[in-house]
Amino acid sequence: MSSPMRSSLMNEHNSSARRAEAPTWRALVRAAATALDNVNEALILAEEAADVPRASLVLAFDSCPGTKVRARFRALTDARRRGAPLQHVVGHWGFRGLDLIVDGRALVPRPETELTVEVALAALGTLRSPAEQALGVDLGTGSGAIACSLVAELATVRVVATDCSSGALEVAASNRARLDPADASRVELRLGDWYGALDPVIAGHVDLVVANPPYLAASEWYGLDPVVRDFDPAQALVAGPSGREAIEEILRGAPAWLSPGAAVVVEIAPHQAREAAAFASGCGARRIDVRRDLAGRDRVIVARW
Repeated sequence: MSSPMRSSLMNEHNSSARRAEAPTWRALVRAAATALDNVNEALILAEEAADVPRASLVLAFDSCPGTKVRARFRALTDARRRGAPLQHVVGHWGFRGLDLIVDGRALVPRPETELTVEVALAALGTLRSPAEQALGVDLGTGSGAIACSLVAELATVRVVATDCSSGALEVAASNRARLDPADASRVELRLGDWYGALDPVIAGHVDLVVANPPYLAASEWYGLDPVVRDFDPAQALVAGPSGREAIEEILRGAPAWLSPGAAVVVEIAPHQAREAAAFASGCGARRIDVRRDLAGRDRVIVARW
């Protein structure tokens, strides 16, 4: 029979052996990078599992994470390997300085939409002085990325954000709750289809209409990357047979809601710029500009009445 001291030493030896056999972060990340064929994604998933920033993770590369953390990391890696978008796997994503909750109920915010926010802020700046209160409308808000960014970056704007999807509005509400309370109080969420969700009392008083609407044609759906087609909501991507249906509905309805000199800012596909500009002109827009993204592609149309 073993003595208590011998048992204690054996347990300590076994525990040390188990620690020695546990993989380090370096080994775990290397294996995940190979499985995903992407080092950066492996590091992002490791940050999420460890709940630490990248710098802290790198400093701890030769340490062995605990069992629960390893299991979390492997679960995240497996989910990504099965094709889920990286943003869905981690459950949140950065957008213009905000950390937004993302999942399959709303479109994952794209870098192109960061430009849409930038253009919208500039449009407001030409209409109102920094001290004047402005009213913006974010049509089809989805995750709330545009609305939340506007109030976070401009203290004098109030935004009414609409969506026809109750699930998307739930995501937007979660992201609104992550803002500073003073900023969050300036975002109103309304369920409904485009302008139909708005209170008629604001007609003629809106300083900005901004939207990242669906702008794919139905024929483009099956050609999408599966990571988009299988996980993002179709109604947030496909507008109809031409792909311009939502863009045209937004431009057509704008004059009834805008204050004098106000702007409509709409994200578009690059090949739609000429037709969208012509349609805005046909709706009576006096000034129409098209802004390009960082790749030099037409990306945002700005129309004023």
